[in-house]
Amino acid sequence: MKNTILIVDDESAIRDMVRMALENADFQVFDAASAHQAEALIAEQQPDIILLDWMMPGVSGLDFARKLKNDKQLSQIGIIMLTARTEEDDRVRGLDIGADDFISKPFSTRELISRVNALLRRIVEPLTSEAITSGRLQLDTVTHQVTADKQLLNLSPTEFKLLHFFMSHAERVFSRVQLLDNVWGENIYVEERTVDVHIRRLRKVLQRYNCEKYIKTVRSVGYRFSANEH
Repeated sequence: MKNTILIVDDESAIRDMVRMALENADFQVFDAASAHQAEALIAEQQPDIILLDWMMPGVSGLDFARKLKNDKQLSQIGIIMLTARTEEDDRVRGLDIGADDFISKPFSTRELISRVNALLRRIVEPLTSEAITSGRLQLDTVTHQVTADKQLLNLSPTEFKLLHFFMSHAERVFSRVQLLDNVWGENIYVEERTVDVHIRRLRKVLQRYNCEKYIKTVRSVGYRFSANEH
């Protein structure tokens, strides 16, 4: 079964270029020129990944991504932002609202497909095949759901895989580079600060269930996951 990609960009030339490249790479592809058009396609086609332009008339890509990530039924869809913005603060804003990755315009279709495949691996490939329990958290690799005391957590695909990696390697310390290699993939260029942003978001979700202290900062080294309260 082909993975489904939705392109949301108000520029028809970009939609056509990306669509052709993705279809040649054997993806099922749909496209929309606005967030309004995209909503109907999302309901009908249930895409695995949305390629979302940051700056669109009407509802911006950033606002639309925020809306998707706040919807429990849609939050598992992967989002790659397409943007001409190069400022680090802009990228951090996007990651803060739940985007899984960024690609800067102009971009090569080869790089785009590489990033799409990397995000798909984070979405569909579990690190282990069994359910994991750590402290108050329970993670199910089959349903891709995490619960805290039976309450469902709202996580993006990248946040899910990051937490999965931590829970599968509890008590071990990992540098940012090691986390990038194991969660994002060795062949994908992502800035180290991306790790900090996703961990901050993950802690924010865990905080609602008093589990944020499970992810511990190891000064000058990286991070460690421990459900041990002591």
